Amino acid sequence: MDKSDALARRLMAVFLAAILLFVLPLNAADLQAQAAQNYARYIALTQAQVDAELAQSGSCLWVERLPESRRTEALAQLRSGGVVIEKLETLDDGKPIAVPGGLIHHWIGTAFVPGATLAQTLAFMQDYNHKVEYFKPDIVRSKILKHEGDDYFVLLRFYQKKIITTVIDTDQEVHYHVVDKTHAWSRSSATRVQEVDNPGKSDERLEPEGHDRGFVWKLNTFWRFEEKDGGTYLECQAISLSRDIPTGLGWMVGSFVSSVPRESLTFTLTTARAALAKKTVASN
Repeated sequence: MDKSDALARRLMAVFLAAILLFVLPLNAADLQAQAAQNYARYIALTQAQVDAELAQSGSCLWVERLPESRRTEALAQLRSGGVVIEKLETLDDGKPIAVPGGLIHHWIGTAFVPGATLAQTLAFMQDYNHKVEYFKPDIVRSKILKHEGDDYFVLLRFYQKKIITTVIDTDQEVHYHVVDKTHAWSRSSATRVQEVDNPGKSDERLEPEGHDRGFVWKLNTFWRFEEKDGGTYLECQAISLSRDIPTGLGWMVGSFVSSVPRESLTFTLTTARAALAKKTVASN
């Protein structure tokens, strides 16, 4: 077999892996009770870790806790307009947390918006009624359902197209806390996650929670904001739960699965940076 045949076979394998990834989940899957409980444990441990970090003095940013060589590189990347993304995993007494029939996706990312103040950043983040204007096509519907002080209850509908189209409807509880004039944080939890069947059509309907194609079953985020260096840093930990890949296919499609949550966080930070920078320039 010559090199061209070997390359053709490898390309065909990648193509089949992509098809299998998005065809196999077309049938409904059930979110197991144990998976939901273990995910809740994962979130509780992550929140405790986040709270401990926020209670420490000094900078609260993840990038500034990196080893020196990596920190220098990351900060330079942020100052040049890029975003820094990395995969995380919260352990339970040093051991991974298994979720039967599911996968936990945990990513952290940071962006820097030159010229933006903390107040401008928070105003932008809390403008949920206009998220669709800033984050389309990933967000196709956004609305504040209830707002009391630092607490928001919002509806966000997400759209994603990668071989097939997926639309996810969510209700989310979001809490903000301003630490001081240069530091703040927020955290959100999706209280409802439902896949939308035939979105935008007369026969549109919501699939039962936890019984759909399983692209997203749970969703949580932890944000931090810090104003310094002539702008504001935005940091986000995004954690989600999806269905697992059937046994025997992990070697072929595992890395492809992890790309979807990573790309979503990258898009969110990149888009937020650009939109906030534009609003900051317009207000000055």
